[in-house]
Amino acid sequence: MKIGIIGSGSWATALAKLLTDNQVEIYWWFRNTPAMEHFQQRGHNPTYLSKSFFDLSRITFSDSLPFVVENADAVLLATPSAYLQQALEVLPQDALKGKLIVSAVKGILPERTELISDYLQRVFNIPLERIYTILGPCHAEEVASEKLSYLTFSGVETDTCASLASLFQTPYLNTRINHDVIGVQYAAVMKNIYALGAGIAHGLDYGDNFLSVFIANAASEMEAFLKNITACRHLPETPNYASSVYFGDLLVTCYSLYSRNRMFGTMIGKGYSVKAAQLELGMVAEGYNASKCIFDLNKQLGATIPIAVAVYRILWEGLAAGDGFLALEELLQ
Repeated sequence: MKIGIIGSGSWATALAKLLTDNQVEIYWWFRNTPAMEHFQQRGHNPTYLSKSFFDLSRITFSDSLPFVVENADAVLLATPSAYLQQALEVLPQDALKGKLIVSAVKGILPERTELISDYLQRVFNIPLERIYTILGPCHAEEVASEKLSYLTFSGVETDTCASLASLFQTPYLNTRINHDVIGVQYAAVMKNIYALGAGIAHGLDYGDNFLSVFIANAASEMEAFLKNITACRHLPETPNYASSVYFGDLLVTCYSLYSRNRMFGTMIGKGYSVKAAQLELGMVAEGYNASKCIFDLNKQLGATIPIAVAVYRILWEGLAAGDGFLALEELLQ
């Protein structure tokens, strides 16, 4: 199977490493042509995970997205959610027909508060049976350094899902499978919001004792939100929300020093403006747009999500971080 990769950041690079380590042939789209040419000449991404070197014989690089898609059997989406729609706009509506689509995007499209799978169904008429996700507690930096990690592949078709997962399985990457394509995407969106909150708490100088209570409450809040979504969308199963793709991903994103959402939140807690934190971080913190998307979505759902609401108000309504967390102190269990 030939895999087309859309995206050239750290997560795309880590996933490409898994594939090429397994001798999978990939077609790789780069928006940045100079970065692509550097990679072709020197065997590594000059901007992200630059210490990871690749077998270039397995890679066909291109700055033409239609070329990459045309030559791939499966298309791996690995760009920040805020940029995905713009990237795919160059494709005709039938360009993805017959392709397997694998989303590794841990975000939501801000223009319409829309999941990646919903966008693909609406714009490209791709049935859910051909859409798969790769999510879970897995930082690109640790994959690149070959530290043991776990990823969950979600899809309706079990055999195809297992086949895709096998392409990424390595001695340092274990794969798991579930069928909750919609729920895992919302979980990935929510955990980034809570990681921003964990960072804000750290920036405000709350300690580990408070942070453990904060994350325990965030896990409970996320589970309630996901159950609400499952009921509203008439989804067939209620999965184990304590498993790694839900609770595990929440934990690592809230605690890890690699977490860009935690870093972003820490700067907010220390008094940075949103704009200053964005400039300082230099990368996309998915939780920023996600906090507004989930706040807007919840106007229809009516789930009780006080932590997510507090993060939204701090980031989007100018609520002082200290005041927001002082109010949360009385609500946490």
